[in-house]
Amino acid sequence: MRFVAVTSCPTGIAHSEMAAEALEVAAREKGHEIHVEVQGAAGAPPLDPGLIADADAVIFAVDASVRDRDRFAGLPSVEVRTREAIDRAGEVVGRAAAAAAGTPRTAAAATAVAAPPEAAARQGETVRRWLMTGVSYMLPFVIGGGILIALAFVIGGAVPVTKVSLITDSGKFQFWGDVNVSFRVWLGAVFLLVGKTAFGMLVPILAGFIAYAMADRPGIAPGVVGGLLAVAVGAGFLGGLIAGLLAGWLVNQMKKVPLRGTLKRMMPILIYPIVGTLAVGLIMLLVVGRPVASANAHLTSWLNGLSGTNEVLLGLLLGAMMAFDMGGPVNKVAYFFGIAALDAGNFQIMAAVMAAGMTPPLGLALATVLRPRLYNQEEREAGEAAWIMGASFITEGAIPFAAADPLRVIPSLMVGSAATAALSFVFNATLRAPHGGIWVIGLIGHWPLYILAIAVGTVITAISVNSLKSLRRAEQPAAAGVTVGA
Repeated sequence: MRFVAVTSCPTGIAHSEMAAEALEVAAREKGHEIHVEVQGAAGAPPLDPGLIADADAVIFAVDASVRDRDRFAGLPSVEVRTREAIDRAGEVVGRAAAAAAGTPRTAAAATAVAAPPEAAARQGETVRRWLMTGVSYMLPFVIGGGILIALAFVIGGAVPVTKVSLITDSGKFQFWGDVNVSFRVWLGAVFLLVGKTAFGMLVPILAGFIAYAMADRPGIAPGVVGGLLAVAVGAGFLGGLIAGLLAGWLVNQMKKVPLRGTLKRMMPILIYPIVGTLAVGLIMLLVVGRPVASANAHLTSWLNGLSGTNEVLLGLLLGAMMAFDMGGPVNKVAYFFGIAALDAGNFQIMAAVMAAGMTPPLGLALATVLRPRLYNQEEREAGEAAWIMGASFITEGAIPFAAADPLRVIPSLMVGSAATAALSFVFNATLRAPHGGIWVIGLIGHWPLYILAIAVGTVITAISVNSLKSLRRAEQPAAAGVTVGA
């Protein structure tokens, strides 16, 4: 058969590429032809319309909304999360073949569809996809803006300005209307201004593209304005989530109003932006803003008041969350908790979160070096790549190992990451950038101890996973009826 597929994940780096590769390998093994469009961080070359027209079915392996989904209208389809495509690619391809042939679902799939919780599960999956779509469009603002702000402190002390002039006639640099300053200070001010502008857009972009995922383009303006108002009233990241969901819901309700003729044609360009934006704005200002802002203020106060044992417990929790699903929703909750703390001026939490996200790939890379016989050739090759991915804070580098042996690998990763994050707090490490891994070491406070925390967590992860895998190998002969001993 001939299939087309689309893969998409919030970061657009690891999950989407790995899902595409897994689907291609599984289809080839089953004798099918498949062409995959990876809607990643660098943009996606669209599938040729001729390939779509000739396809027997389409596979959506997505954690975020699919761009231009209408292209696939009328094709039999299978939709799964990227992790399912990575872990069970053969099964997903088989389901696509069954859908194309019009054959009944497997017994397991039929049971799942008939189960009462399925409707709620589908709705929960839909909401998760809306949120992850907002996250995917927001991340470039978070990373670009956050790292530029951090670099401003390194370059020129991050002197705050609102306007920066060009070079003066005398060839020197100056702030707008201020005295002449050195190039280093001027450049730091430029970095700070650009970085804060980009970082300040993260909540509006999050809200706008959550609304976009729910209601398509008419949701963007109400969502972005709702996000801007969330920032203005101090409701922050949580306020942006609420604004996006609210804007998408309101626009969808307006779409249900039966209209005809000219009025119907005017809705997208006139009614949705005006009525939707005004309604979301009023609700954010009069209903949502103040309570959420108050909750944010209390959370910030609590975070700043943490010390000693409380910090260690928070580190253990955040570290375990970062390793639990390696870039999935639980990981993202911990990561954006760190982003919110960073925005509030707490740099310890972001440091702990990033360290915990670096440890899983590094620990598994070390594990393949210490006990290579416990891993097959593909895993050893993945271990080589995991060194770079871990150092770059790409937690998804651990996924191939977790997919092959989740019951042993995932608990080991959680233990190592929890220890790393807790040690980061104990060492009072700080981080002003929201991403970058080892490459932003100049922006890390107490960096020698920070590296030590990551190293300790890496060793714990490697020893834990190799110990559990060795236990499995020791049990196998006994299970086969062979006596193990002297």
